[in-house]
Amino acid sequence: MSDFLVKDGVKNLQKPGEKLITTHCCYCGMQCGMHIRVNEKTNKVVGVEPRYDWPVTLGKMCPKGVTAYQTVNHKDRILKPLIKKNGKFVESSWKEAYDLIEKNFKKLQKDHGKDAVSVFGGVSMTNEKCYLVGKYARVGLGTRFLDYNGRFCMSSAAGGFMKTLGVDRGSSLPLPEFEHTDCLFMAGSNTAECHPTMIQWLWKAKDKGAKLIVADPRETPTARVADVHLDLKPGTDSALANGLMHLIIKNNQVDKEFVQTRCNNYEELEAMVEKFTPAYTSEITGVSIEKIIKAASIYGESPRSIVTFCRGIEQQNKGVDNVSLYTSMALLRGQVGKFASGIATITGQGNGQGGREHGQKADALPGYRKIDNPDHVKYIAGVWGIQPEEMPKAGVSAYEMFDEIHKGNIRAMHVMCSNPAVSAPNLEYIWSGFKKLDFLVVSDFFLSETAEFADVVLPTTTWAEDEGTTTNLEGRVIRVRKVTEPIGESKTDWEIMCDIAARMGKGSYFQYENPRQIFEELRIASKGGKADYHGITWERIDKEDGVFWPCPSEDHPGTPTMFKEKFGTEDGKANLAAVDWAELVKHQQKNFRSS
Repeated sequence: MSDFLVKDGVKNLQKPGEKLITTHCCYCGMQCGMHIRVNEKTNKVVGVEPRYDWPVTLGKMCPKGVTAYQTVNHKDRILKPLIKKNGKFVESSWKEAYDLIEKNFKKLQKDHGKDAVSVFGGVSMTNEKCYLVGKYARVGLGTRFLDYNGRFCMSSAAGGFMKTLGVDRGSSLPLPEFEHTDCLFMAGSNTAECHPTMIQWLWKAKDKGAKLIVADPRETPTARVADVHLDLKPGTDSALANGLMHLIIKNNQVDKEFVQTRCNNYEELEAMVEKFTPAYTSEITGVSIEKIIKAASIYGESPRSIVTFCRGIEQQNKGVDNVSLYTSMALLRGQVGKFASGIATITGQGNGQGGREHGQKADALPGYRKIDNPDHVKYIAGVWGIQPEEMPKAGVSAYEMFDEIHKGNIRAMHVMCSNPAVSAPNLEYIWSGFKKLDFLVVSDFFLSETAEFADVVLPTTTWAEDEGTTTNLEGRVIRVRKVTEPIGESKTDWEIMCDIAARMGKGSYFQYENPRQIFEELRIASKGGKADYHGITWERIDKEDGVFWPCPSEDHPGTPTMFKEKFGTEDGKANLAAVDWAELVKHQQKNFRSS
């Protein structure tokens, strides 16, 4: 641990009797560098200091990061397992809680099949824990019903990137390169308020003469400083993207060599956007013709450009289409896989990138492998020590799991690091689903709204009481360090999963003594996959201050810039999206209430 105490001469406040331990913030995908202040006598976390030598944020922190330490010793922490008796929670022992979980899980699976039990994960955990969620569900419980809260966050971006680029990484380039671009195109992202530590790179770029184009229905603080604010009507992003590509083609600003040698579907895209004249695009989007022409001109003339977007365009009925089209706009210009040019979706949750790479999705296995691919199943089954035929089939998405609850197919659920009783859409449907369950287990360090529905609540450690790795929005794998011992009787999520798996008779598959051992297995599981961590070790992360995936071997330098030579598709070419705009019709809205 002494290796990670703050170094002499670093610009930080360090009081006598305190030590500063270097780690990263637990909140958004920026994963800002920080030093946690720990009282040397009591070993309590007492504060936080920014890390000025972290290249991604250069000492910047937002209010969430500054106050993150306050969760560790908060008075509302759950310190012992809770069991609901006669409608009220009563503190219990771990043995009593595990006995009840084992009894109910086994009975429900005996009466209704393995898939009667489900797992709902989250991406604010370390890579090690997120990896283990998938193995816990599929091996420990033997269920196909597994998914995570990223479905309410990043899944549209992932889908769009997979369709166009063939691989899902939040940013195709390192954030410090943003400073050197000539044009930043931002869609559906109020970066100044939602990712305030990232906005410095936009200001630095603007100071050097870069132009900023913002597509957002609202006049946000980010939009107010834009050179062009494309104030489109909600739900018309695909029309706007098509209109901009129409002008890029018309103005002969397509990088023809790049498109011809590295992209598919250009003719289809060209035909699709032909009708999206400035007048037609303006009619649909509400953006003035003048603004559309000006934005296309600025973007099309820029030697370097970066397209970024966030939940504003992703959490829509046509979110995948929006991502695919804005990505195609960057591909038309040939400004992907080059210095200070590329594409980035600004990740929301702390480990939103790493948390979706290694198998806690309904249709995915570690390393972005697919569960419907027999070769992928065979490889992961070999890593886990099971037979391929023992691997459960694909499940359903997080929201669709509640459909399965209402149908009576799912009878029990284990929720970890997530609060769907607040974050999911159509909450009345979610709440009634929780009430319908025969048995609900929630792992959390606070009594969340979801935990209120639970039969058993298991107290987990916070981000500061465990160690491991996370992956920030750039695809940079970094180290999160333990700064204090768990308080009360709380346990880490990985320990809880191993304990329950053992109770279910699968303990031999979960013989881990620490997170490092889990990471070593993750390295093997990801080997050869699109998100390849095989060449990344904890020692290397510590030495290099983070390593970018894919990194297939220990002598590989990592991949800060993606797509320099090829894309992640089977033929190595990007797939340009030819997608028409379609208005959201009434029947698509019928299941959503305003109340």
